[in-house]
Amino acid sequence: MNKHLENLIQVLEDNDLDLAYISDPTNIFYYTGFLADPHERTLAFFVSRSRKNFLFTPQLEVSSAKDAGFSGQVYGYLDQEDPYKIIAQHLTELSDKFRNVGIEKSQLTIARFEQLKKILPQIDHFFDLTAAIERQKLIKTNDEIQKMMGAGEEADFAFDIAQKNCRPGITEIELVNQIESALREKGVLHVSFDTLVQAGKMAANPHGEPTTNQVKDHDLVLFDLGTVHENYVSDATRTFAVGEITDEQKEIYDVCLEAQLTAMDYAKPGITAAELDKKARDIITKHGFGEYFNHRLGHGLGTSVHEFPSIMEGNEMMLEPGMCFSIEPGIYVPGFAGVRIEDSVHVTKNGVEPFTHTSKQLIKL
Repeated sequence: MNKHLENLIQVLEDNDLDLAYISDPTNIFYYTGFLADPHERTLAFFVSRSRKNFLFTPQLEVSSAKDAGFSGQVYGYLDQEDPYKIIAQHLTELSDKFRNVGIEKSQLTIARFEQLKKILPQIDHFFDLTAAIERQKLIKTNDEIQKMMGAGEEADFAFDIAQKNCRPGITEIELVNQIESALREKGVLHVSFDTLVQAGKMAANPHGEPTTNQVKDHDLVLFDLGTVHENYVSDATRTFAVGEITDEQKEIYDVCLEAQLTAMDYAKPGITAAELDKKARDIITKHGFGEYFNHRLGHGLGTSVHEFPSIMEGNEMMLEPGMCFSIEPGIYVPGFAGVRIEDSVHVTKNGVEPFTHTSKQLIKL
C-alpha cells in the first residue's frame, strides 16, 4: 500500500470514519496511480478503515486500472448497468456496518450523493474530506517534484516556439496551434489547460481566450501555458514585446517584473501566503498600478493546475518545504495592455526554485 493511501487511512482513523468515498479523478489518481476521465460515467474509489479498498470503473477502463499498478480490487460495469448496484453489492460483502463515511463535498454531485445514501442507508454521518486531502497533497514528494520539473522543461520548450513564431500579422489562434502542434511533435500528449495567447489590449483581460486578433508591431503579447508530464502539470506565463514599445508599456512590464522577482526572492519557509502576496502587491501599488492587479498572487498545483494553497490576502498558512505554487503578478490596463509574469515554484529549505527558466527580462521579438 502506497504512502498516500496510508495517510488517507490515518485520516479515517483520526476522525472515526469507517469508509472514504473518493470521486475526483485526480484524487483517485493520487491514491491509486490510475487516471481516467470518465466523462458522464461513474468513477469511484472506496477505502475502508479496515484497509480494504475498491476501485469501480467503467468496464472499458478496467484493464488500464489494473495496468496502473493499483493493488486493490477493480470492478467494472457496462454502460447499460447501474454502477451503484454493483457498488452496493461489493460494499455489502465487505460490511453492513458503515456508519461514518468521508466524502469530497467540493466534488461530489448531489445526484451521486443521493445514490450513495440510497445504497448505504445505515450511514449516520458524512464527513467532508476535502481539507484533509488538500493538506495531504500540499507537500510534494521528491518524485512528484521531479515530474513537475519535467513539465516545466516542456513549458520552456513551448515558450521557445512562441518566440520563434510571434510576429506581426499572425493571429492569437495561429500561435496557439503552432505551440500545441510543436508540443505534440515532441511527444507531449496533453496541455494542462487551454493555451492562452493575448496580443495588445486583449491581454488586459486576465481570463480571456485566443481570438483571430492579429499581433501588431509594438504589441506586448502574453503567453500563459502549461503541460502534463507523467500526470503532473506546469503553469507559466511570459509576456514578449514585438518590436519597440512605448515608455508606458515598458513601465508596466518593469513594475510587474520587479514584483515577481521580489516575491521569488522573498518566498521561503516560515512566511505566510498572505505575506508573500502583500510583498508583490505593495510594489505594484507603490508604482500606481494597484487597481490593475486584480487577482491573487498565486495558486497551488500538482496533479491539477489549481490546488491548495492560495497565495492571497487572508491566508495565514506558513510556507513549508515541498509546497508547490505559482507566483504570477499581473497588471491589466483596460483598452491598453496587459502584462503577467509567472513561474511555478517548489519551496526548498532556504527559498523557492522555479520549474521554468525562460528569461523574464523583456524579450523583443
